[in-house]
Amino acid sequence: MTGTPRLPEAADEGPTADLLRIRRGGRLSPLDRLLLHSPPVAEGWNAMLGALRTGTTLPGDVRELVVLRVAVLNDAAFEWAAHEPIGRREGLAELQLHVLRRPDPRSERVWTPLQAAVLAFTDAATRDVAVPDAVFDAVRAHLDDRQVVELTALVAGYAMVSRFLVALQVPPPDGEVAG
Repeated sequence: MTGTPRLPEAADEGPTADLLRIRRGGRLSPLDRLLLHSPPVAEGWNAMLGALRTGTTLPGDVRELVVLRVAVLNDAAFEWAAHEPIGRREGLAELQLHVLRRPDPRSERVWTPLQAAVLAFTDAATRDVAVPDAVFDAVRAHLDDRQVVELTALVAGYAMVSRFLVALQVPPPDGEVAG
């Protein structure tokens, strides 16, 4: 990957840029600056990702486990760099972060039953799209209806994010990207 994205950054002025800044704590990320080429897409993205990051009932470690695993599966260095510090803050241990990068992290005994079920779901939904009944049932044993919807949307949403980042060759940030 090159050091610059495939597209130049868009102008960062106007009401859409202001909406993104609000969610991000006042700063725009390189991802935001690309999304601003299409204000309607940027606004929808901002609303959906804001809901996934702050509006679900999923535990923070589970949320970041999903985001980081999708980043690994889709080779999205930006996503990993932006979320690894958040994952640590939400309780993911150093060993878990290391194991998460392996082809089959579930074979290691570092996960809670919920985390292991979520990893299997994330892998299936990201790699194959279809989630086998046994994998779904394992998640269902831990999550209520709302949380199953939130988990599914989280995996799908961050698959979208990673594909956007990889396709436009957005280089990793120096650290966490707020909001």
